[in-house]
Order: sequence, then C-alpha cells, then structure tokens
Amino acid sequence: MFDALKNLMDSMAPRFAGPSTPAAPSVHLAAAVLLMEVMRAESTVSVEERAAAARDLRTQFGFQEAEIAPLLDGAERETQVAYDYFRFTSVLNEQLSQPQKIALVEAMWRAAYADLHLDPAENAVISQVAELLHVTHGEYIAAKLRAQLPV
Repeated sequence: MFDALKNLMDSMAPRFAGPSTPAAPSVHLAAAVLLMEVMRAESTVSVEERAAAARDLRTQFGFQEAEIAPLLDGAERETQVAYDYFRFTSVLNEQLSQPQKIALVEAMWRAAYADLHLDPAENAVISQVAELLHVTHGEYIAAKLRAQLPV
C-alpha cells in the first residue's frame, strides 16, 4: 500500500515542482544589481547616481564605456524581479576579496551621495548589503567617509 502511494506521489512530483533556481549571476552583474538597488531606493534614479555607479564599475572591474550601459540596464531588469540580496552577495562573497567588497560598499555610498541627498532607504540598503558581504562596521563607516570626499 505504501509503495502504491509512493508511486502515485512520484508520478505527480514533476507537476508540483516549483520553478527551478535561477542561475547565479556573474560578479559584474551582481555588483551592478546592488548599485542599482541603492539608486532605486529613492523614487527615481538620478543621472548623477547612474554616472557615479558607471564610474565605479569602470574603476573596479576595468569596463570600457560601451560596456557599462548594457550592464546597468541588465541590472535594472534584475532588480525588478529580485526578491532578496543574498543571491547577489553570495556570488560576491565567493569571488571578491575583502578589499574588493569594501570598495563595492564605498561605490554604493558614492552612488547614494551622487544626487547630494542621502535617503534613509539608501542607507538601509547599503547597511543590509554590507552585513551580507561580511564588511565590518568599521570598514562600513570608513567606506562611507571616503565616499563623502570629492572625487
């Protein structure tokens, strides 16, 4: 009797299986998504914020100018369906060094400050991401202070 029930359940399993887990994003896309999350924390993404994110992506990953817009566009599409940060921070934790993760947090601060207004929602996003990236509070504050300096 239990075998018959097990066979019935096994035959129905594919119909009830949830969606497959999405593929892990690349390091570049993951970083761009987190920058985009900071920018989208406010009601609009400013030109200044986008320019700051583009500048930092070029600096940190050596992108050419023509590569930045498609990357940020892809990141914006990802943020519209993303339900948490872990999918992105886990990739970064696996592939970035601690100084690179700190540089990303600093880039997030620069994007937040680019429009000369720090929204509490931007602060919350950066705080959550820094924690998920295992950036210490001291590293987080130092990154924030460096981001406030003129470029």
